[in-house]
Amino acid sequence: MMAVRRRIASTPTRSEHSEPDAADAVLDPHRLERYSRHILLPEIDVAGQQRLSRASIFIVGAGGLGSPAAMYLASSGVGHLIINDDDAVDLGNLQRQILHGTADIGRLKVESARDRLRALNPEVRVTALDKRLDGKELEREARGAQVVLDCSDNFPTRYALNAACVRARVPLVWGAAIRMQGQITTFDHRRTDSPCLACFYPDQPEADGGGCAASGVLAPAAGIVGCMMAAEALKLVVGFGDTLCGRVLLLDIAAMQPRHVRLTRDPACPVCGPQAGTCGSSAVSGNRL
Repeated sequence: MMAVRRRIASTPTRSEHSEPDAADAVLDPHRLERYSRHILLPEIDVAGQQRLSRASIFIVGAGGLGSPAAMYLASSGVGHLIINDDDAVDLGNLQRQILHGTADIGRLKVESARDRLRALNPEVRVTALDKRLDGKELEREARGAQVVLDCSDNFPTRYALNAACVRARVPLVWGAAIRMQGQITTFDHRRTDSPCLACFYPDQPEADGGGCAASGVLAPAAGIVGCMMAAEALKLVVGFGDTLCGRVLLLDIAAMQPRHVRLTRDPACPVCGPQAGTCGSSAVSGNRL
């Protein structure tokens, strides 16, 4: 703690910079102790923790990916989390969806998630959206966020959210886990050279229909991917490190071997290319992953 206090003491006062008032609370003794391990990191420090406290992150899906992602973003001090899922908790979710417990069976996932995240960090504001969002609604939520996480489990939802983020020019962190494999990438739509999901998957994969309900998934596989998605979101908000924009990280959990695949923007892409039109207006369906 002494090292953190020395770092705080060396931080410019309000008269020396123009940080908004909302960030000042991060310096009180309670928050100083809660986030001390972040503040000790030179890549984050006080300024980065302040940025997290002011950030809003929109998460679509409160299941296997959304659970660890939301929990680590809440524990990291992200100021506002918007969680969207219209599904209810069932017994088969509990093997990997760690936001929810046995007592939550039958509850809306967003309600269970809200209660769990508030218990984890009462300082984080959680907005629960339990309805299916169409393309315009997704775009509205994306425009109000610094980062969007696609933790859904079906491609109609994924394509609609991708199109909304392209229009809003907001970074989209995308992940998937099935069987003993995972994929993660970031589509940073603030960048003119960033690809989008439609560049990666021009056509909906034939295997999308069953998902993990038909093929199974190793519980920690979802956890690993969700945690990595949270790390990408923190990097985007704070502004440190290299994101996965332009790269897809492929994880073989059984062999514990990662590999990267380069992903470039498709100039003929109907979503992010020059000829892109109105798209992605379909409603979000349930997120069961």
